[in-house]
Amino acid sequence: MIAALTAAQAMVAATARLRAAGVDDPARDARVLLAHAARIEASRVTLIAPEELSPEIAERYDQLISLRAIRVPVSHLLGEREFYGRRFRVSRDVLDPRPETETLIEAALSEPFDHVLDLGTGSGCILITLLLERTSATGVGADLSEAACLQASANAVSHKIHGRAEVVCSDWFENIHGQFDLIVSNPPYIALSELQDLSPEVREHEPRMALTDEGDGLGAYRHIAASAQDFLMPGGRILVEIGPTQGKCVLSLFEAAGLTGTRIIPDLDGRDRVVMARMP
Repeated sequence: MIAALTAAQAMVAATARLRAAGVDDPARDARVLLAHAARIEASRVTLIAPEELSPEIAERYDQLISLRAIRVPVSHLLGEREFYGRRFRVSRDVLDPRPETETLIEAALSEPFDHVLDLGTGSGCILITLLLERTSATGVGADLSEAACLQASANAVSHKIHGRAEVVCSDWFENIHGQFDLIVSNPPYIALSELQDLSPEVREHEPRMALTDEGDGLGAYRHIAASAQDFLMPGGRILVEIGPTQGKCVLSLFEAAGLTGTRIIPDLDGRDRVVMARMP
């Protein structure tokens, strides 16, 4: 009879498997996934390290590590991802919230707003975060994907702001009505030629329509620039996340559309991350 592994031994073995599979930071993932398999907080893993794993936990852990080894994202295995200090439910139907998008959040919160539109809302993390930080504001999240709309709606309910947030299935502005003093978007900006350079976690497990426009990566900005003035209040702002080489092109699109006060905002690593413009 094969003796059961302790939690520490299982983590060592899992780390080796993930390292061999080319996973970045395999020890971290092994630890987080063990906590998930054991249904405990990650901070408690050290406490169970000397203990033998029960067969049920060992089986769950093996399944999780096997999936991670074929590069299924940790967030999909956990079913959630942290963003701006809060947890959001995620799946392969929505783009994973990313730390660099918090640059857009900070820029949006730098001025007051009452009614926000989030184009390509995905998980709803941007819209929901803004409404949680501005408790008097209301907002609309729009996404072409029905599955994403369901995910955003579920996150709005779990964060208890569904009374102030409407989620609409819409191809950009197609089903949007009214005007807003803030429009935000993290659109698909990966050029088709760059898709193969993405990690397997992103390229193979996140929704393609949230990653690329199947063209030069600027298609979404052209759509947004062409219609934004019809939905922005006078003095209203628009903030879009961009790829680090797209700043000047997006700036030019917004200026050509008649928007003013354009500027590029860098992320914490100093890379161009957000373009802001304003309705005259």
